[in-house]
Amino acid sequence: MSMSDPIADMLTRIRNAVLVRKKTVNVRASKVCEGIAKVLKEEGYIEDYVRIDAAMARHGKKLPGSILRIYLRYGPQGERVITEIKRVSKPGRRFYANVKDLPRPLAGLGIAIVSTSKGILSDRQCRKENVGGEVLCTVS
Repeated sequence: MSMSDPIADMLTRIRNAVLVRKKTVNVRASKVCEGIAKVLKEEGYIEDYVRIDAAMARHGKKLPGSILRIYLRYGPQGERVITEIKRVSKPGRRFYANVKDLPRPLAGLGIAIVSTSKGILSDRQCRKENVGGEVLCTVS
């Protein structure tokens, strides 16, 4: 079965895992999902992520495909670092923005993740490099 929106699946898995305070969450690996995880790590929303390839069998079991294991981050008293993670651009309605029109979630306290010609970047990096693109999601 093919998945029509792997980015939305990834964000939903992260959102659900944070709500039940899981330490890790597994998502299907793709270049876009790995780029989003990289931005989340650089901005301090997750601890780390690891790509586990299908060739790396565990206990003799073959994995159906590569996965990303994302290690979630929580505050000192267990408070959530990711309070809201929302998909902006969807397969049915893409949302593009130039550098001047990029969203500022929580008046700059959150981030927007943008797919640009220079790769997947946060809104801060887009402003620094003066590029716009497709706004994938917002995190706060």
